[in-house]
Amino acid sequence: MAGMVFGLETPMMTALQHLLDIPDGEAGAAGGEKQGPTRAYVRDARAMAATPADVKELPGAFAFVVDMPGLGSVDIKVQVEDERVLVISGERRREEKEDAKFVRMERRMGKLMRKFVLPENADMEKISAACRDGVLTVTVEKLPPPEPKKPKTIQVQVA
Repeated sequence: MAGMVFGLETPMMTALQHLLDIPDGEAGAAGGEKQGPTRAYVRDARAMAATPADVKELPGAFAFVVDMPGLGSVDIKVQVEDERVLVISGERRREEKEDAKFVRMERRMGKLMRKFVLPENADMEKISAACRDGVLTVTVEKLPPPEPKKPKTIQVQVA
């Protein structure tokens, strides 16, 4: 199994590899029984498990730092789904050269993806992304804190 060569023999990776080896038609039993996860779901789960990321909370923003080695800014997609889910994705493809034969391939190829549920105080209109040296930094500004409500003063009249 390829995962064992790279030191990825964790139970989760073993289960994901097993699911990838099952053709789509064999994922569940015949009839009305529930089918297992689809290939797309397993591929996305594998991509999320293999994409390292850091999340930092700064005084005025949230910063998501994601390793995206070998990808240019045109290969990276940053989207907001379902109003509050930040999705960062990209795909690193194998270099195909007719006259070259790989003796060893150790660099990771394939899909890179992470999903983050943004907090309520994230400003969905102020999201920026910058990629430098294979490290993507997505900054989501915070909404200003709500102004404290001033108590309403009611004048008491003498009856």
